[in-house]
Amino acid sequence: MKLNKFILLITSTILFTACKTTRYKNAVKNVDIKKISIQDNQFLKGDKPYYFVGTNYWYGPLIAAKNIGDRERLVKELDLMKSVGIDNLRILVGAEGDGGDSKVSPALQYKQGKYNKALLDGLDFLMAEMRKRKMYAVLYLNNNWIWSGGMSQYLEWNGYGTVPNPFLEQYSWDEYMNYTKQFHSCEPCKEAYYNHLKFIIGRTNKYSGLKYTEDNTIMSWQVANEPRVLMTPDHEIAFASWLNETVDLIKSLDPNHLVSTGAEGKASYLDDINMYKRLHSNKNIDYLTMHMWPKNWGWYDINNEKESTQTSIHKAFEYMDEHIIAAKTLNKPIVMSEFGFPREKESLSPTASIENRNVFYNAVFKRIVESYKEQGILAGLNFWGFAGYAKTNPTNGKWKEGDDFSADPPQEPQGLNSVFASDVSTLELIKQANNQLTE
Repeated sequence: MKLNKFILLITSTILFTACKTTRYKNAVKNVDIKKISIQDNQFLKGDKPYYFVGTNYWYGPLIAAKNIGDRERLVKELDLMKSVGIDNLRILVGAEGDGGDSKVSPALQYKQGKYNKALLDGLDFLMAEMRKRKMYAVLYLNNNWIWSGGMSQYLEWNGYGTVPNPFLEQYSWDEYMNYTKQFHSCEPCKEAYYNHLKFIIGRTNKYSGLKYTEDNTIMSWQVANEPRVLMTPDHEIAFASWLNETVDLIKSLDPNHLVSTGAEGKASYLDDINMYKRLHSNKNIDYLTMHMWPKNWGWYDINNEKESTQTSIHKAFEYMDEHIIAAKTLNKPIVMSEFGFPREKESLSPTASIENRNVFYNAVFKRIVESYKEQGILAGLNFWGFAGYAKTNPTNGKWKEGDDFSADPPQEPQGLNSVFASDVSTLELIKQANNQLTE
């Protein structure tokens, strides 16, 4: 009798779980989320213009991961973002390699062609939860930089020796970039990367039952984070061949979604705006991107913050305007898909002043609102980045495995460019801007 009751209990539990899963899948699948497309150099959401202030949320799949993530935090953060009008998230599909100094861990592709199933599940769950909230994803598939493995990891996997990690004393940035530039002409590396594209783009989401190619939650596939022509102009030949082959492959695998490169703008191409235009002329590149880093580019001075904040705004507008002109030449919309600004005195404490950051953010937000009113070619912004409810250590800012993920990737001081849930004044500026973009 006891055995029969036990079997009945197990059977009932399985049936209840199956019914709950089916209800969730149907609820997600039946959400009416409009497709993002382009017409007359303008993003459309369904048949209406789409302009946005979104964010970088690179770690989303990591905290969404089954059993090893923090789904309670994920849900709270998505709800908070949605409450201030953020519906466009730029997300890292996943890291490569086995971690190490200044690198993301755990990695989605821990060995070449081998995937962490919990993180694949996390990617699916994140996409399903975003779909429920009618949020859009820009998914980047590789990285020029070592913090997520990226191109240099493919080289190490394919016999090019140990990656010269520039965050270790024995290596320089020149050594790292000379090493990484080999990726664009490494045939086995490219083949492995293309297999990765086919695997991810060809995936079916277990939570929604939708193929990724059919899910309007995806706004764009992005080739990589900041893919670059490295060191010398002659590298453009190998880079252009790889870039064109990549975007053509992505479009052939998924003609339903947009494709972008993930470039910083001319900063990715030896500060040559004409090279930027040449490399974005491919018809399968649907829109342009640029990034903006006043601190990294020497515009912002920690010893003269108020004045250099205004200098940063002036130089930012010059950089934006140059790329907007390039976008008009190519007849494609443009998104500033990264921009960041530190707290006062570059403090890592969430309680440090964000007055200067707010001044910079507000100036940039005004540009997108103006573009919306003019139905201009500047179509969106993704600030870097949203850290939500992350708990960081402001005493040294060093990330170690097991710590919360924040907007700042592992090679950077944690909290430096992060917008936390406690940054109420910044969130209010974002909300105001997004409200104006939907009037």
